[in-house]
Amino acid sequence: MMRQKCIALTRSIALAALILLNLGCAHLARRNDASANDGARITVLSYNIHHGAGMDGKIDLERIARVIQSASPDLVSLQEVDRKTQRSGGVDEAQTLADLTGMSFVFGSAMDYQGGKYGNAILSRLPVGASGHHALPGEPRVIVEVDCTVPKSSASFTFMATHLDTEAEPRLASIPLIEKLFEGQPDKPALLAGDLNALPDSPTMRALGKTWSSATAGPDLLTFPSGNPNRQIDYVLFRPADRWKVIEARVLDEPISSDHRPIMAVVEWRAP
Repeated sequence: MMRQKCIALTRSIALAALILLNLGCAHLARRNDASANDGARITVLSYNIHHGAGMDGKIDLERIARVIQSASPDLVSLQEVDRKTQRSGGVDEAQTLADLTGMSFVFGSAMDYQGGKYGNAILSRLPVGASGHHALPGEPRVIVEVDCTVPKSSASFTFMATHLDTEAEPRLASIPLIEKLFEGQPDKPALLAGDLNALPDSPTMRALGKTWSSATAGPDLLTFPSGNPNRQIDYVLFRPADRWKVIEARVLDEPISSDHRPIMAVVEWRAP
């Protein structure tokens, strides 16, 4: 009887040890999976800053910087950015916002304006490589692009910031020009963020939807006008679909700093 009890006890101890070992392995596997994805999430913010002029009539770049920092973004697409214009007091707004947020910047001029420049800018917390900007149809419009490195990875992708025209015809004419930037490499990973001046069900967004997916799709993501938003015209898009997973999307509750509310998306890089 004693021998049988000892055998049973030994088996119980062995079984318990095996369970603990399996639990430990499962925990290690989960931790390794988390480590594999650690740093692969990228927070993108798009913000039409109205050259820093808020709904109270004040140009306040420190206020804009606080709004940006509240989202802790890795990449920011800024529209309606002044560079040393008279109306903005000769301030280089892209440089100033980069300094205030501790990010690097790339500016793309759409036109000369009041002794300076007016256009779009990108702020980045990620390592960036080559950059450029390209004119788009309609009012002076531009798309700015930079090559970025995925955090803790050797993989790269393109980040693009733009502000499309207020009229439908030049908006639609912009899309083939954007697509031309991917000529010969249609599967190149990319993120596109900006004020697209188009509603979600518009011809512009349907045309973009042929090659881009929206990280900011949803009925509650209203961005304009900032005081009482009733429509979405600001977006974060991605391509190709199998390289990105949308983790979160939301509009920042900021009614004063600009005439638009900023829109944010968190996306996760998916290695091929």
